[in-house]
Amino acid sequence: MVKGRLLIIGGKEDKDGNHSQMEDRNRDFLPREILKLLTASKDDRIEVITAASSEPESMRETYTKTFNEIGYSNFDFLDICDDQLHTDYQFKRVSAAKTVFFTGGDQARIYEKLKQSALRNLLKEKYTNEKDFTIAGTSAGAMCIPEIIIMEAENGEAMLEHDIELNSGLGFIDNCIIDTHFIHRARFGRLAHAVILNRHCWGIGLGEDTALLIEEGAKATCRGSGMVWLLNAENIGQTNINTAEEGSPVYAENLTIHILTDNCMFDFNKKIFKGAE
Repeated sequence: MVKGRLLIIGGKEDKDGNHSQMEDRNRDFLPREILKLLTASKDDRIEVITAASSEPESMRETYTKTFNEIGYSNFDFLDICDDQLHTDYQFKRVSAAKTVFFTGGDQARIYEKLKQSALRNLLKEKYTNEKDFTIAGTSAGAMCIPEIIIMEAENGEAMLEHDIELNSGLGFIDNCIIDTHFIHRARFGRLAHAVILNRHCWGIGLGEDTALLIEEGAKATCRGSGMVWLLNAENIGQTNINTAEEGSPVYAENLTIHILTDNCMFDFNKKIFKGAE
């Protein structure tokens, strides 16, 4: 059984510089709710990896201010350069961390920097064997966490054959595909397309300022002010996914959908949904 935790965030979590409509309209909104889940203790070590971002200094400034406001006292930012994937310095930092947090940006940047690195293997070993060790990611940092990731896709009026590009991710969970900013950027079609192509996977569509906390590799709890959509194509009926020509619309019958809000739970192994109490 996996001993670590995954915290996957849909982007635009409540932090310095962000203001969500949900903050004004959702009566159950809790300030900084998601980022407070990064560690159990404010003294635990957090390493923040900004490899996905083209503006890492801006990320540093934003999260430093937010983490200080939360009361975290033991965090820093770990630079990962193409020529520095196996340094003892990086290994010592990650080995001592209780949480490693991937910020947003471009999931392809994380994939390219970590796909062949021993640092990825260290993270997977800690996640598998170290109790409560947390791998967290927001936006692109969440999308790169599973075995399969969406690299590029169209957000059109129809799912068209050959309009999605999938690739290998970091592989911390193998039965899910993650998409972020799911509601705000109208990404239902592209996530549905991804799971129709990979029917053993659940599609996780994360709304903004919303997260899933996954424990024991399967037991997920929704947190935040928005919603999480779970899509599954395991039992679809009629579909032309295997016969459609390039540019032709894809159809599918009997796609399964669940919608989770704060404190709803879902077990990916047992396929059991539990509403918030």
